[in-house]
Amino acid sequence: MAAQSARNRDEVAERAESIRTTVRPLHDPAVIRALLEPHRSFAAYAIGQLTPRLFPLVRCWFAEHDAGEAIVLHSSGGLGDAMMTLGDPTAVEAVLRLHRGPRQNFATCAPEHLPLIERYFKISQQTVMARMLVRRTSFEPAADPADGHVRVLRLHASHARAINRLYNTEGTPTFYSANHIENGYYHGVYYDGRLVAVAGTHVVSPEEGIAVVGNVFTHPRHRGRGYATLATGATTMALLNRCEDVVLTVDPKNVPAVRAYWRLGYSEVCRLIEAPVTRRDTFGLGAWMQRSLAHWRGRGRGVEIVT
Repeated sequence: MAAQSARNRDEVAERAESIRTTVRPLHDPAVIRALLEPHRSFAAYAIGQLTPRLFPLVRCWFAEHDAGEAIVLHSSGGLGDAMMTLGDPTAVEAVLRLHRGPRQNFATCAPEHLPLIERYFKISQQTVMARMLVRRTSFEPAADPADGHVRVLRLHASHARAINRLYNTEGTPTFYSANHIENGYYHGVYYDGRLVAVAGTHVVSPEEGIAVVGNVFTHPRHRGRGYATLATGATTMALLNRCEDVVLTVDPKNVPAVRAYWRLGYSEVCRLIEAPVTRRDTFGLGAWMQRSLAHWRGRGRGVEIVT
């Protein structure tokens, strides 16, 4: 029995050693776009980073072997450091061996990539999320509030302090800048002149025709009154005037939120993992050694080769 197990391990190791994955950087947004477009809703945030003002902050790698290919994209525009993995798991792992990005990051990946992510990162707050999509043809605006105490307004840079104060209500510090608020699309619900709900954006790219709604929040004392739906509806309407596709991510277990988005015309298109991650290789020495070896294997070809 032990001898059979040893033979099985040797066979697995031999097969793994026989897979040679080629890794190369991608610098052309048109090439990256072509790889991401078949997965447009899943990769919405990454596609949004291809806009000219954000693309200088993108680092992207493509990996391929005989049986599959993958793309791993790191970006530091939008809300900060983010990583997206897409494609064949073996090819994804080849990139992660070499290029793991900043120590603190926010990862988006398919559920089947989670074991790979956990190999190289510590993950907190991991949840399988639903990605939902709306277009002009399916959008249903939220009904105007009948309550005379309620107003829905577009928010600007001057509202940054009030927005952060609202987000901080439950004790989690936030520091959204005036510039981020002004460059995004934020709408707030005011009750008797006080900001009680807000919905905003993670990225907006009219050039790519795509936007990601996020940062939806309602003050705890004002929940259950539809204010988040009002704010999300107003933000979505404004985005659809400039973008073909608008997406958001929601915990599918949050039934009230899912139903609210359904009423606005959103529908689920895929499931994914979104989670803050911390690189296990604190100083990056392991990845540096792997890169050196992979670069040596690919010398003269301008690529890195991982076995």
